[in-house]
Amino acid sequence: MPSSRWTASVTTSCEGWEGSEVEFPDLKFDERGLIPAVVQQHDSGEVLMVAWMDAEALKRTLESGTTWFWSRSRQEHWHKGETSGHVQHVKEVRYDCDGDTLLVIVDQEGVACHTGARSCFFRTLATVSSTERSEDADQGLPLS
Repeated sequence: MPSSRWTASVTTSCEGWEGSEVEFPDLKFDERGLIPAVVQQHDSGEVLMVAWMDAEALKRTLESGTTWFWSRSRQEHWHKGETSGHVQHVKEVRYDCDGDTLLVIVDQEGVACHTGARSCFFRTLATVSSTERSEDADQGLPLS
């Protein structure tokens, strides 16, 4: 699959980075110019949501210190909390070893999910018994 790399210097106002220039030479956007962003609560580690960013949404996120995303269905940028007031204050943005996924660590105001749930991951598909989990841990296998 083709991917594009975005390299840019932006002056940010994100907490701890105020006035600094940040470059992102290693990010890989997909053929649509998008990269998935996993959003995680900073103090609990809870995964709140997954959304998509393009280069502009990432830039807006870093400049504003709050999350911006790209809506694939509406084909437009959206600012998390703009209508609900449930803003995500960015603490840190990380990227994975392949450079094709972002981890956005935030302080969530209110709830993250449009359903009113704290996290978008409130439904369980399957569970693994604690016996199976401890056997995997004994073998050094990941639990995922």
